[in-house]
Amino acid sequence: MSRSGIAQFILFFVYALAQILLLKNLVLFNSAFCLLYVLFILLLPVETNNLLVMLAGFLLGFTIDVFYDSLGMHALALVALSYLRNYWLGVITPQGGYDIGLPPTISSYGLQWFLVYTIPLIFIHHFILFFVEVAGFSFFWFTMLKVMMSLLFTLVAILLLQYLTVSRRR
Repeated sequence: MSRSGIAQFILFFVYALAQILLLKNLVLFNSAFCLLYVLFILLLPVETNNLLVMLAGFLLGFTIDVFYDSLGMHALALVALSYLRNYWLGVITPQGGYDIGLPPTISSYGLQWFLVYTIPLIFIHHFILFFVEVAGFSFFWFTMLKVMMSLLFTLVAILLLQYLTVSRRR
């Protein structure tokens, strides 16, 4: 196993433990949830095989589901995000292309590109997760409020984490 593979393996457990132990009960205004574990999938190297990304998404989502008692909802939403990730990366390819081995971070491609990359994918993840949770569109506006508030909360946490770790990665 390569050095980056070992680092990804360790990060898998770091994100899972952070979500389960620290962020599980962190809710703002009874509608904003910090689902930071999506960052693990978002920060996988660009050249990672789509099937491997989906497998990692399923394993991480299933791990979160076990501790949240959510019957596969996190796994479903994270596999959907994992499936769409490489297609979205293809759509927003920078003019010079992606550098091999470089993770899609703010320090690698800039804040504007990072926001264009993360916001739609996090929105899709949260949309699937919360609408499956309510089993339909019966509480559409309240669920959309949860999706948008959680998107903002998660995005702020991701940006803070990116800026706190940017100096170490350079």
